[in-house]
Amino acid sequence: MSTASTALNYRAIRQARRPQGRPTAADFEIVSSPIPTLAPGEILVRNLAQSVDPYMREAMHWGGWEKGFGLEGRALGRVVASKDPVIAEGSIVFHRHSWATHAVVAKADIRVLTVPEGVPLTAYLGILGGTGLTAYVGLKRVAELQPGEDLFISAAGGGVGTAAARIARVMGAGRLIGSTGSSTKAKHLMEHIGFDAAIDYHAATPLADQLRAAAPDGIDVYFDNVGGTHLEAAISILRHSGRIAWCGAVAQYDDLENPPAAPANLYDIVGKALRLEGFLVRDHLDAREEFESFLIPHIISGAVPVDETIVHGFGNTVDAFVAMLGGGNVGKMVVTFEES
Repeated sequence: MSTASTALNYRAIRQARRPQGRPTAADFEIVSSPIPTLAPGEILVRNLAQSVDPYMREAMHWGGWEKGFGLEGRALGRVVASKDPVIAEGSIVFHRHSWATHAVVAKADIRVLTVPEGVPLTAYLGILGGTGLTAYVGLKRVAELQPGEDLFISAAGGGVGTAAARIARVMGAGRLIGSTGSSTKAKHLMEHIGFDAAIDYHAATPLADQLRAAAPDGIDVYFDNVGGTHLEAAISILRHSGRIAWCGAVAQYDDLENPPAAPANLYDIVGKALRLEGFLVRDHLDAREEFESFLIPHIISGAVPVDETIVHGFGNTVDAFVAMLGGGNVGKMVVTFEES
């Protein structure tokens, strides 16, 4: 990249220190600098929206998630200048140079989007992005959910949790049970997302007892975003030959040096002939075309709503991230920026 500057400046957020427990604003810093003149093959993107995700808390612990001007993450933007003849100015693109107002990228770093009418752009950070693809892969490829099967989803009010619920309904799931962190969100899951039962894991009644009451006949599939006591509770009510698709461990992200103990009933996986499989969505990107073909018609028809919590303004990115870690969102947490 050339070091000559242009008239434009970028603003970016970077990690300033490793957090102790839940991150705060003091763990980040905002920087600003001129945007370098583009070299041949480079593309300047003005970011329009970005995602904040639970995995970023783990990245804060281990470090090394700097990318471009800011930090790694999913983002959507408009091409404002291009030195690549294939990428036209004005194109809407997806990329991973996030936590910044601008990004300088190469063609290999981006995916040009053609957004169908009736689909909001921000859906490509949520139910049509890595969030929804995670839910689809977990249900379809990993758990092999069948019509009529009963499903339990942890962290059910978040981006992946709500996407998994919407997709499971379209796939013909039977009884749908979710866990979340408040009675208000539990009520929302049942009234607006389509869960048959929802558990407040902060309630006085132990999680395992609540789950047993919500699914007295057991479950066939558990979609795990949490780990810890949620995994133990799910193992206790899974039917013979049940399946667990495990993609997240929110229960341990704030204290990675002291993770929760393994489930005390782990050996029940053998006795019940259960299958537990962990997965990363990045290993299943070949499923994207199939996933979009499956889901986009349902979004356009209104059968699958786009569940998201929108925070406006680049300067509110850290607040949105911290709020998301504390359960302050329903659906995908997205930060939108003003276009200029």
